[in-house]
Amino acid sequence: MNRSHLVLLAILLTTGVLMTGCGYSVSNIYRENIKTITVEMFSRSRDVYRRGLPMRLTEALAKRIELDTPYKLTDDDADTKLTGTIEEVQQQVLSRNPDTGLPREKEVTFVISMRWVDLRTGEVLVEHRNLRVADTYIPDTRFEQDFFVGSEAVINRLARRIVEKMEKDW
Repeated sequence: MNRSHLVLLAILLTTGVLMTGCGYSVSNIYRENIKTITVEMFSRSRDVYRRGLPMRLTEALAKRIELDTPYKLTDDDADTKLTGTIEEVQQQVLSRNPDTGLPREKEVTFVISMRWVDLRTGEVLVEHRNLRVADTYIPDTRFEQDFFVGSEAVINRLARRIVEKMEKDW
């Protein structure tokens, strides 16, 4: 092989031409025809009584979209709209301190439904029901705000999962 053949081979490899079918790609994982998105405040089902959860989840999701995607958040004339509902929130004790009987480890689980719609065409881009995300934490019994602390990791993980659902199909 001469030098020109090696250069051509390197170009083909870096552009992904020779890598079809092997699971790798250099193309964008997000839809190029979408520039803006509006994220409506998540609602909650009748069974969810935790105050402030929809606002916290919506805020975390907006930050994750700005951080990980090329989409710009806007309220006016957006290309797409993302809506969702917090369907269920569960908290359970996983283990107890044998000396005090107080919880040593807890788990928080959120179940949500989400829908992402292209407002220009009315096409549903992504719809997912019963997306379940859980995380464990060690409660701090001194401050009685253990659910707030424990749910923060779940909210951030859920925001990441929703943004992953926004990636285009391979």
